[in-house]
Parts: sequence; structure tokens; C-alpha cells
Amino acid sequence: MQFAALLPALFSCLPVIAAASFDSFQTSKIALPSTFKPPQVFKNANLVHIRSIEKAYAKETINTKIENIANDPQDEYYLPFTVDQISRVGGFEVKDKKNADAGPFLVDVVEFDADSAIQYYRIKLPEPLKAGAEQTLSITYYITDAYRPLPATIAQDEPQFLVYTFSVYSPSAYTTSKQKTEIRAPSANVPDYTKMPGNVDVSEFPAKSGSKMTYGPFDEKPAGAEEIATVRFEFNKPVLHVTELERDIEVSHWGGNVAFEERYTMYHRGANLSTLFSRVKWQQTQYYNPSTFALKELNFPLSADSADAYYYDVIGNISTSRFRNGKNEALLQTKPRYPIFGGWKYPFTIGWNADAKKFLRRATGGGYVLNVPFLEGPKQPEGVEYENVVVRVVLPEGAENIKYYTRIPRTAITSADVEIHKTYLDTVGRTALIIKAYNLVDDFRDRELIVSYDVPFFASIRKPLIVFGSMFATFIAAYVIGGVEFKISPKSK
Repeated sequence: MQFAALLPALFSCLPVIAAASFDSFQTSKIALPSTFKPPQVFKNANLVHIRSIEKAYAKETINTKIENIANDPQDEYYLPFTVDQISRVGGFEVKDKKNADAGPFLVDVVEFDADSAIQYYRIKLPEPLKAGAEQTLSITYYITDAYRPLPATIAQDEPQFLVYTFSVYSPSAYTTSKQKTEIRAPSANVPDYTKMPGNVDVSEFPAKSGSKMTYGPFDEKPAGAEEIATVRFEFNKPVLHVTELERDIEVSHWGGNVAFEERYTMYHRGANLSTLFSRVKWQQTQYYNPSTFALKELNFPLSADSADAYYYDVIGNISTSRFRNGKNEALLQTKPRYPIFGGWKYPFTIGWNADAKKFLRRATGGGYVLNVPFLEGPKQPEGVEYENVVVRVVLPEGAENIKYYTRIPRTAITSADVEIHKTYLDTVGRTALIIKAYNLVDDFRDRELIVSYDVPFFASIRKPLIVFGSMFATFIAAYVIGGVEFKISPKSK
């Protein structure tokens, strides 16, 4: 973690957090009237929309070559979504496909009044695009709660099928000269999908090759063009949705320790059971370990030399877990108290400790820098989506001049606040940075959260001084009390 040299560049443009709350770190949202329509200053010369439904969430990537058809330079590109869609969009990022070093573009959420049926993400180009010039954008985002099971109820040993609804034409606020849409399913078992007439090269869309289906290429389509289609595919895995994740990171200078704790409220959004769960049938099938849509275990990769891992639910400690610690990585393997089927809820808590030397450094110019993952969580082949995430970084008492930087997409951060967190042996309470995000997925595991802060000398020694003073006062009181004569002398005659 050699990031000390990068601190001036990372934090020079960020304001100091000095109050209990601050708006400068919150997601930028621009209010526009419902009559707003993006000016027709761009054209999509060529567009490829890749929709990956290989995990429990949909990942969408739009690679488009945009052309400025206006007479003046332009730097604002809009992407439309329906009201329902935009509430489930997360992790929105835009890059220059031909220049990876350009970094993510600035993105804002555009909000209309309640009567507006269409909402927009506004993409700010790093430099205005000159008239007639072209630029290739790579737009990536995720859709949570993207599927519905069909059938909605199945037996516990039946395969699970999900339905994904989408538009064959990519959402666009501009005319698109040429486009195609690719669907990437988790397997070739796709029994039902929407078919439509092809072109001179293909008699029927989609062209199917294994688990990949391609609609198009299509000729010019106007802005807002839409053609609804559905795909029904086998997904015999858990559909994991975390409605609430609270992640606490507590830093101790005196103990040389960073303590992590994560509290989950997890749902399985797959098909419900058509009959009562049979424990006997479940145990019988475990001998040959068949494919199942039930959740049987969760694996949490942790940093090397993590220690003291624990795992419990609302009932208490769960012994069906295994913690392995190696030189390069630690792994916490957990098994829920019972298999989790569609429609079932499972709240649980995990935690562990780690050496502060792995995450905490002294900055060159003074102060401290903490570098931890913003999101860790289980690493599952089927993927995990998160609706609401609260990351609480509890710093030592007296910490001030707090700044943070994270590689989590800016549009996913809803707020960042500083509060006082009081716990055992505290005097005035510890400074806590609380960051809230929404609609994240496990693709963002291990993206950095860097926090810089100062601890004044007096604040750093306040606690040991108070502990020493308390113990000294206790000994003095014990000595004084010990010297008092409590014996009742006999009455003299």
C-alpha cells in the first residue's frame, strides 16, 4: 500500500470535513422541469449494447461512438431511463474507450418533478467535443432487482428459471445510425426469448450462439426508440439481495488494531417453494451435491493475517463456519443455520480483527492515512447486489481535518457525515466518518476507501492520562481509606 506519495493529488481538491454533515460530498442532483428534452446536438454513429445477465444482477455496457452534429462544441451527453429503472441503476461509470488513462467522467443524476416519466444521467465530457468531431464512450452500469422467477414457485429440487425484460433498442436521447444488442446468459439453456424479423443477412433475430444472443444490427432509429423483449433463462443459483449492509471499521492507535464488523440483512429473490421445506429430502440430496438454487454457504475472502473471526445470527453464535488464515489471504467460510430458498430472509453478522500496519500509515506531512476496502462481503459465483450500504469508519478520539477519497462511483454515494461515536473508556467520544451508498454490487469489492486525518498530541494522550489519573486517584483513595481507623474502642471507665 504505497499511497503516501499520492496523497497531495488525491486530497488537494477535497474540502476538509469539519462539521457534522456536509453537502459537498453528497451525490449531485440537478433539478429540471418535466418539459426538458436534451438538445439534439449528438448522434450515435455506431452503438453496441451488451447486457450481461450471468449473475444475480444485470450488468449493462454501452459502447457508442458519438458525433457532435451541432455547430458549436458540446460537452453534455444525456442517457435516459424510466422512473422505475433509474431507482434500480447503480455503479454508473463512463470512460473514454480509446483512452483508458482519461479516468471516469463526471456524471450527475438529473431529477424532474413527479410528473416526469423519463429521468436522465448527465455525462460531462472532460473537454468539449468540437463540431463534427467524434468520441467513443464506454458507459457501464448495473440494474438491481432485474429479474422475476418463472414459475414463481417450484419444488426444492427443481431448476430455477428467471425472466429478464429489456428493450432491443438501446436507450438513447439521440438518433442512432447503427446499433446492436448482445445478451449474455449464464448458460445455453434459454428456453424462451423474444424473436423478431431479421435483415438481409439474418432471417430472424436474435442470432444465438451458445449462451450469447445478438439482436441486430439495426438501421437508423430515432431518439427514444423502444422495442420490449424478454429472455427466460435457467439460473439454478441463489439470487442474493442485501437490503441493508452496515460495515463498521474501528481504528485503534494504542492497540495497533483495525476491527471490522459487518451486519447483513439478506434476501433470496428467487422462486419460492411450492411445498413445505423437507429437511429429510434436503439431507438425502447432499450426498451427491446436486445443483440447487438454495444458498448453502458464503465465502468471505479477507486480508492476510486477519484474526479472531466470528459469525452469528439473531439466535446466537453459529458453529458451522471455518476460518483459514494464510500468508497471502484469509478466508472465512460460513454456512447458514438453514438453507436459504427463494423469498426467505437471513440476517447475520460477521467480524474480524487485523493488524493496523496493513491499513494505516503516517503521512509525510504529518497526520495519518487509512486505506481499507469500501466494500468486502461474500465472494460468490452467482454475485451479490446491495440496496443500501452504510460504511462507518470510527477514528481515534480527537481526530480532525478528515478527508476521504473512494473509487466507488460518485453517483452511488448519497451522503457522507461526521459524527461522534461513544464507546467504552472514551472521554469525549470518537470521531466517526459515515458514508452511505446505494445500488452497489460485488463487482465493487475491494475498491479503495482512503481516509486522511490528524490527531493532535494532547488528544492522542488524553485517554492514557485520564486512565492513569483515575488509577492514581483510586490508589490514593484506597490508601486514605485504608489508614482510617474503623475499630470501635472500648468505653473507658
